[in-house]
Amino acid sequence: MIRFDALGALPVRQALPGLDDALAGHGTAVLVAPPGTGKTTLVPLALAGLLDAERPARRVVVAEPRRIAARAAARRMAWLLGEPVGRSVGYTVRGERVVGPRTRVEVVTTGVLLQRLQRDQELPGVDVVVLDECHERHLDADTAAAFLWDVRETLRPELRLVAASATTDAQGWARLLGGAPVVEADGVPYPVEVVWTPPAGPVRPPHGMRVDPALLTHVAAVVRRALAERPGDVLCFLPGVGEIARVAGRLGDLGDVSVLQVHGRAPAAVQDAVLVPGERRRVVLATAVAESSLTVPGVRVVVDSGLAREPRVDHARGLSALATVRASRAAGRQRAGRAGREAPGVVYRCWSEADDTRLTAFPAPEIKVADLTAFALQTACWGDPGAEGLALLDAPPGGAMAAAREVLTAIGAVDTTGRATERGLRLARLGVHPRLGRALLDGPGGSAEVVALLSEEPPREYGDDLASALRTARRGGDAYAGRWRTEVRRLRPDDRDAPAAGTGTKGTTSTTSTTSTTATTATTAGHGANDRGGIARTPTKRDISTKGTGTKGTGTGTQDTTAKNAGAQVPPAIGPAPDDRAAGLVTALAFPERVAKADGGSYLMASGTRAELADGSPLRGAPWLAVAVADRPLGRGHARVRLAAVVDEDTVRSAAASLYTEGEEVRWADGDVVARRVERLGAIELVVRPLRDADPALVRGALLDGLRQEGFGLLRWTADAAVLRQRLAFLHLRLGAPWPDVGDDALHARVDEWLEPELSRARRRADLGRIDAGQALPRLLPWATGEAGRLDELAPERIAVPSGSRVRVDYANPEQPVLAVKLQEMFGAQESPAVAGVPVLVHLLSPAGRPAAVTADLASFWRDGYRGVRAELRGRYPKHPWPEDPASAEPTRHTNARLRR
Repeated sequence: MIRFDALGALPVRQALPGLDDALAGHGTAVLVAPPGTGKTTLVPLALAGLLDAERPARRVVVAEPRRIAARAAARRMAWLLGEPVGRSVGYTVRGERVVGPRTRVEVVTTGVLLQRLQRDQELPGVDVVVLDECHERHLDADTAAAFLWDVRETLRPELRLVAASATTDAQGWARLLGGAPVVEADGVPYPVEVVWTPPAGPVRPPHGMRVDPALLTHVAAVVRRALAERPGDVLCFLPGVGEIARVAGRLGDLGDVSVLQVHGRAPAAVQDAVLVPGERRRVVLATAVAESSLTVPGVRVVVDSGLAREPRVDHARGLSALATVRASRAAGRQRAGRAGREAPGVVYRCWSEADDTRLTAFPAPEIKVADLTAFALQTACWGDPGAEGLALLDAPPGGAMAAAREVLTAIGAVDTTGRATERGLRLARLGVHPRLGRALLDGPGGSAEVVALLSEEPPREYGDDLASALRTARRGGDAYAGRWRTEVRRLRPDDRDAPAAGTGTKGTTSTTSTTSTTATTATTAGHGANDRGGIARTPTKRDISTKGTGTKGTGTGTQDTTAKNAGAQVPPAIGPAPDDRAAGLVTALAFPERVAKADGGSYLMASGTRAELADGSPLRGAPWLAVAVADRPLGRGHARVRLAAVVDEDTVRSAAASLYTEGEEVRWADGDVVARRVERLGAIELVVRPLRDADPALVRGALLDGLRQEGFGLLRWTADAAVLRQRLAFLHLRLGAPWPDVGDDALHARVDEWLEPELSRARRRADLGRIDAGQALPRLLPWATGEAGRLDELAPERIAVPSGSRVRVDYANPEQPVLAVKLQEMFGAQESPAVAGVPVLVHLLSPAGRPAAVTADLASFWRDGYRGVRAELRGRYPKHPWPEDPASAEPTRHTNARLRR
């Protein structure tokens, strides 16, 4: 029995006529509806014709970003129809499918939708696709939207598309969908009062996965305050599972109040319990899964920690993980709206109103910050490797796409043009990250168990030893172990190779309305590339490529490195192995650049990143590790190992064969030339031997590196050579060409012109010290034009002064040469001397050789400054002449006594 009373209370019903008109006239629409208005539940039922016999019967697919939301939406719609799930409304998430032959509305995760699009782009039998919660900007959702628009434009113009969200860039989505009409539902949300509750003391900002315990203590206190001040259930938003557990611990015993923990890893029974009214008052501690799509009945109060988790990639360290960030203002509105779905409510925000104005407007799109390896494989299989032809709100960053293509090329998923290989097509259908897919295809028989463990990081209490975590999962009775076993069944080769019931999308599904494990097929139809808008038809059959698995290794210093095993086949599949060996091999196959060797108390990964184990880790002492999960703690330069497996060197060499290089390595290190023959895996040195007869070209390159690092002071600079360089620097600054630039960068650029053949004969630092720079530098003078002969004229080493002395000019400052001369020797001079037209800065010295005055205008000094200098010095040096008119006096180097003689 359809619950028309509940349906009639949903405000979005007023927007249905406009939505129908938009789809009829344009085929696409953007639906903007506030939380709680029924956009997730009423709209799909109406579009499918399940509420009105006069409406055409359509098959509708609703894509949700999370499994919990997909299941909840399907159950809510089935309840509104008065039916069990799996009849008119069903759902499919990874590892679970509940649909029936009469199913007209199927709720799927965006990942499942992508899998279906890759298997059959036309989505036969599907009339409408609703992309829900577009504002969250998950990468799978953005990708699915782009693929669907591609399908509509090239293959199925009758396919209707709806982008739905409570808070989104409506105009941006409208442009993306070809100028789609924007349909807005004016819901009647209940008012939500905002209470600002910032911590009283200082709180350190989040870093990586770390959240200041002081903030969690404050959040727990705010929850207790909310329980005391307001009626109704309390929904508290926290960034992750760990923070939920810690806040739950701080809440302790709340008497007759139940504390529920809701997140993607929570047992299905707990997730379901949250979605039905409780007999007791409840505190629901939740991650962002409760931001949208889910209505938690009874909630009148929201406590918002203000934090969220977003994916981040540290390309410098080769690490990707979730990072804790400040939640956006849009997320804050979504969270606050949870308190006003059923009645007036209140939100306690654990930050200040001033801080709120500094928050970002929307969350960062995943395409801008996440690892794009899986996305790049999706686009390659779609026939658009660079994603240039896809309708995306944000283009993928070029650097991230290049890094992704490098990984895909290394594991044989794409060819040199970026097109998907047959192996890549298989990897795309496995429903795991391509790295894990590579391990699943190339690993031992028990790989599915380890891959399942890596596809969803196990709880921290499982420890950091992957093999031990595997044994814990096998015998565990917790929710994680249950999900792990389901994923293992999905990934096992027997299940993958067998046809999967109900995994296609043609017509209505043929499964019963009971839960079944969804397998993925290994067929290749419909995934090649063609020229029709990037839509793939039937691929060209190719041999499965396994060349060059892993990621590229990079050499260090100046080396002539050849990859001994470049393009080598990956190890053949190995039979069942002990847990330790299987865990190590699978991890090394998935993350070859993270194989790590013990080195001085820490571990050096092949990527060049150093990592440390936690105190007390059972992995300590292992000579080799394959690191599955690592992060970088606040204030530390090294990564921290969160999950790894012990592995032996033979396995490392086999699994990470593409990183193996062998060759001569000649570089400048520790102040001299170091020549070695090195075998390495990426940054890890395996075998090192001294190199006696190094390639002269490599030696020369190392010497040049030394000159760049330590400067040309490594050469022998006599006083005359140093002065010559200063004179040339002055002429280059004053006159320009053809006088050479003699700065370090310029000398490096022209090293062949002035430092040969001396440099080619050098072999070590000591040889550089024997090169006379004074003999080499004149080679840069403009001899060909004849200007070199004017060096002494334009920048003389010495200048004749009125006394007859030839005084050295100091060119240390090329902008203003200096002439330091005794004051009496300049008597009679009418103006300052000049070099190359530039008046020198005259330092007039006392008889003791100390500066008495500095001037660039000698005539002005005689008029205005000399009198004061004369008054100060004549009493101190009475034997020296101090005439009243120095401009007309005779210059001298002598005292009065010598003059009289």
